Amino acid sequence: MQNPTLAKTFRTLATEGKQGFYDGRIGNAIVDVVKLTGGFMELDDLKNHLEIGTVETEPISLQFTGQNISAKRITESDGSSSGHSVELWEHPPNGQGIVALMALGIIEELEKNRKIRTFSQEDHNSADYLHAVIESLRIAFADANWWVTDPDHSPVKPAEMLSRPYLAERAKLFDASKVGRPRNGQPGPSPAQNHSDTVYFCVTDKDGNGISFINSVYSGFGTGIVPEGCGFTLQNRGANFELGPEDHPNVYKGGKRPYHTIIPGLLTHGDGDKRELHSVYGVMGGFMQPQGHVQVLLNMEVFGMSPQEALDAPRICIGAGMPGEGEEDSEDADATVYVEEGIDDAVVKGLRQMGHKVQQLTGFERRMFGRGQIIRRHVDDLTGQVVYSAGSDLRGDGFALPA
Repeated sequence: MQNPTLAKTFRTLATEGKQGFYDGRIGNAIVDVVKLTGGFMELDDLKNHLEIGTVETEPISLQFTGQNISAKRITESDGSSSGHSVELWEHPPNGQGIVALMALGIIEELEKNRKIRTFSQEDHNSADYLHAVIESLRIAFADANWWVTDPDHSPVKPAEMLSRPYLAERAKLFDASKVGRPRNGQPGPSPAQNHSDTVYFCVTDKDGNGISFINSVYSGFGTGIVPEGCGFTLQNRGANFELGPEDHPNVYKGGKRPYHTIIPGLLTHGDGDKRELHSVYGVMGGFMQPQGHVQVLLNMEVFGMSPQEALDAPRICIGAGMPGEGEEDSEDADATVYVEEGIDDAVVKGLRQMGHKVQQLTGFERRMFGRGQIIRRHVDDLTGQVVYSAGSDLRGDGFALPA
């Protein structure tokens, strides 16, 4: 395959930098094709974006000590031993990484208040375990769907949503015996938008540094609109804006960033100056991403799986309460739980008895559950030697490569 117009775009970037992309030939081509397809954009919009430049962000995190992982001991690189906890780091809003952090925090609160038990190896993908994961994610999505937006336009800060008192309050919505309906002004996002052109990769080095990287044009080929002579398609991230009500923090507005799905993940363990890399990982797939982050992390830390085992294990994906046509406020709004083949039929029956609307997916339909990659850094308890292990999702075409 050859794409000479994309090669020409790359040469412009190499010689002219960002100025050559947002201004001049490429910028004008973008504006022309947007106007041609009925959109509204001026070259000044792109120039303004260029002038704003890179916006530095501070990662958000949550330290997870639940499910007995704090009872484990870990060996640090200096040979010392300490109690175990993992801290998941995510990109802040307008990204949806806060969903994974909130769900983990809610799971921890549920265990602390004995609403769920401390799960054993045999409980993996059991009805009770999946119910706790599903409901915690549903509560987190309900909040995120209202509050996650351009941080310059949100009245709520991530620290407030991740505070332990707030998570404890939200955990009160959980019922161990049946489905809840946590709604915060609007229903959550739909997994129907999972079909996205996303690329994720992670890299580590011998010194314990790691990079977690993800990029996407969103829906299949983004907008499908290609500026003349440029060789790339325009993204359609604006699809995640809300069109109303007007007081919604994520309502559509020019110059504003929408709710964004792509989230690179990174795990550390230890505290303060002794914090060390645990893993770099990510799960592609639209709104599946934070759901994948939670399930893969718990697979490794609670159920003792290797990176490859953690990725291979069957997953669930929640519909998050997206209403169907004409039933925006209906109690019958779609709250489907999609479960992957490999999850026991008795578990599916148990979830249905709790009130979950369950649909089991097989074959190529399993693309809904995303594709993940992991590199884990582990210090051997006996030898003190640093060992790297990695995994690549069997649902995709990636691979793990030692360098």
